[in-house]
Amino acid sequence: MIERQSGLIVKEQSGFYWVEAEDGGTYMCELRGRLKEEAKSSDIAAIGDRAFISLRREEGADVLKGLIEALAPRASVLSRAVRTTGKRGAGQAEREQVLIANADRALFVCSAAQPAPDLKVLDRLLVAGERSNIAELLIVLNKIDLDYAPELDEILAGYESIGYPVLRTSALRGAGIKDLKSRLARGISVFTGPSGVGKTSLLNCLQPGLGRQVKDVGRQSAEGVHTTRDSVLVRLDSGGYIADTPGIRLLTVWDIEPDELDAYFADIEPFVLDCKFSNCTHTDEPACAVRRAVERGAIAKWRYRNYLELREELRDTYIVYNR
Repeated sequence: MIERQSGLIVKEQSGFYWVEAEDGGTYMCELRGRLKEEAKSSDIAAIGDRAFISLRREEGADVLKGLIEALAPRASVLSRAVRTTGKRGAGQAEREQVLIANADRALFVCSAAQPAPDLKVLDRLLVAGERSNIAELLIVLNKIDLDYAPELDEILAGYESIGYPVLRTSALRGAGIKDLKSRLARGISVFTGPSGVGKTSLLNCLQPGLGRQVKDVGRQSAEGVHTTRDSVLVRLDSGGYIADTPGIRLLTVWDIEPDELDAYFADIEPFVLDCKFSNCTHTDEPACAVRRAVERGAIAKWRYRNYLELREELRDTYIVYNR
């Protein structure tokens, strides 16, 4: 007898998917054959996807075996480019790896000090967030109990002015945890940032043992031709799901050409149409509205520098693939 249900993919490991189904059960499933073929060229299924599954009980077995028959369209996709050739992924990045589908918000964690915020990493994460179509992009500043550079408040005010809310927290003292928990109480949230910023401690503040629960399954490896990962969504006691995605910490931006990058910088994009040339790179062209905005302080200098550096990186990658 075959039973059909829909559900949420909450865990992925070695080609198997755990689906939290509408009957309250969680079933380990495989992709149906035709979907496996599609999955060779892209991540057709990932945590956060809504899946339509069929369940059957094999003769003599107590456990229902599941097949993913189809997947619902995605509202958002957070991806990175992965290296697919060479020892330990040493080749060129050329394949999309979906880190999470249908996330409602992304929280990018940095620390006020020890280590100091890496704005280059933060801007790269924000570009990935803008590309993903995730509705809410937030910055979490942890370790506010430490002494930090006085200019940091001005920098963060700049991010808030272009639409990125900043949540200030201290895992050590519990500051800001109530506000953070309320933000996560519905939908699917993805939580990421560089090492050493206190993500595990924050997760444990949100829910005892959560940091270890996420860390145990949030491993990533890149061996040879295929990149594999173990990914999980954890249901919070206070509501909603949360995922930690180690893969985005070493983010290679996926599917953005150099000339498209300005559209993903929220403070640069409004000035682009005022440039003299429609194909302006905002580097050395005359009558560039973006550079004029930088000169008068309408665009922060560090944001502009980070834009130029990422654009050059994308240009180098673009040249490789279009020789």
